[in-house]
Amino acid sequence: MFTKARTKLTLYYLGIIMTISLFFSFIIYQGATIELTRIENMQKIRRPNSAFLIDPDLIAETKSRIFFSLLTLNIFILGVSGVSGYFLSGKTLKPISEMMEEQKEFISNASHELRTPLASLKTEIEVGLRDKELKLKTAIDLIRSNLEEVNNMTKLSNYLLELNKFQNSSGNLKFSKVNLADIVKEASGKNKVKFNLEKVIINGDKDSLTELSRILIDNAIKYSGGNNVEIVTRKPGIIEVKDKGIGISEKDLPHIFDRFYRGDKARGKDGYGLGLSIAKQIADLHSARIKVESKLSKGSTFKVIFS
Repeated sequence: MFTKARTKLTLYYLGIIMTISLFFSFIIYQGATIELTRIENMQKIRRPNSAFLIDPDLIAETKSRIFFSLLTLNIFILGVSGVSGYFLSGKTLKPISEMMEEQKEFISNASHELRTPLASLKTEIEVGLRDKELKLKTAIDLIRSNLEEVNNMTKLSNYLLELNKFQNSSGNLKFSKVNLADIVKEASGKNKVKFNLEKVIINGDKDSLTELSRILIDNAIKYSGGNNVEIVTRKPGIIEVKDKGIGISEKDLPHIFDRFYRGDKARGKDGYGLGLSIAKQIADLHSARIKVESKLSKGSTFKVIFS
């Protein structure tokens, strides 16, 4: 698809450039030939018997040389424009191509994640229906199991909706003066964490910053077993979430903000690999950076730095 689009775009570029080039070449040729004709006519009128008349053949040859010079120039422009247009069209379409590939990968991953609980639901229901002497306790267990799968799908759907919301909400955030200490306290809820908070006022959207903090705190609790989680806020505008959990390997660190990515150590835990991607988008909307320091079996520190 993109090969055809690139070819078409190249032809559009080429058509525009050559139209302009041929137009100016025509103007130059017409101007030059008109001037040569004028000179030829003037010398016939003013000095018809002079020995120093310009040879009419020379004038015709000059016109011919101008024509072929302009033709050669246009052929050269055609070649250069074709190569340049193909290169520029590739540059133009590259972000679109990358976005399409990312979208395809996202849809594929989302479909896979949704297919797993659906398959589990289908299998359990089919097994239950085949049992002609289904007991009440077995039916209750079946319904409870199905409810868990439904909850998983609901959780995934909510993650996907949040991801889409923050992808397209740059103009919908309500920025105001907020205190980062209050934000992280609200985000931590009833979880038992250690606070080391300094009052820090920044300009941001309260709801999205609370969501960002909640994601980082929940991850810290999940991967540390709920122990030794510390939250720090300090000036000029920094949130730190520290834990002494399982840590992140060096090979996983560059990918932890990719959608649906889960490191080797994280695959044994509940989740879909979307939380940190959402957190990164919220940080980007606030022109903030997220830095990560981590060592296996020693824990991780996520630092959000507001500019």
